[in-house]
Amino acid sequence: MRLVTRIAAIAMAGLLSACAAPDPLEEDLPDMGDFRLAFNIVVADNMQQVPPSRNATPEEWEAVLQAEIDRRFGAYEGDRLYHIAINVDGYALAIPGIPVLLSPKSVLVISANVWDDAAEAKLHEEPNQITVFEGTSPQSIIGSGLTRSREEQMQILARNAARRVQLWMLENPDWFNIDPDVAAADAAEIAAIAEAAEIDPSEAVAEASAAEGVPEDCVPTGTTPCPVPASN
Repeated sequence: MRLVTRIAAIAMAGLLSACAAPDPLEEDLPDMGDFRLAFNIVVADNMQQVPPSRNATPEEWEAVLQAEIDRRFGAYEGDRLYHIAINVDGYALAIPGIPVLLSPKSVLVISANVWDDAAEAKLHEEPNQITVFEGTSPQSIIGSGLTRSREEQMQILARNAARRVQLWMLENPDWFNIDPDVAAADAAEIAAIAEAAEIDPSEAVAEASAAEGVPEDCVPTGTTPCPVPASN
């Protein structure tokens, strides 16, 4: 599926919450072994915007992502220098509109690379493409286009992206000389935080239906139709 089509499908798939972006400095950041951040590079020149979406320039995406990568990784003081390079592939920022169950959802797609400075080499063959969501809540049917500014949406997506980049790095502990058992435990904790912050759109819709008393897999019969979700 082409990137634009995939982002568009994701953007229309879930509910939106109105909570603030979790601050990474309030999380217990995991041990990263030898890691120390050297260059933090973000490129957004070739990104694709998927309508309906608020506008954001490449320069704005580069600035917000660099800030969140620095915020998450800048305090590590390992013995080796590493570079994090990110390409922004595409995005959609939810626009103000009628609050309905399938409100457009903010989403960001990036490709991440990690380089070893001393080895002057990338630590993997292919970029790791990561899709992050703004965050969903089955208790809310108000799109973030109504409850958040464009800048808040971008910050939330950038923070969620930085967390996902770190999760990917922890899944490769040999890159940074991290104890595999420690890395696995930390990765599980980061994954739980990421899932709670984003919530898969299909799960959010299913939970919302369950909250309204609608069976997820209801099959109507000739005498018993499926319940109709309550309207607001």
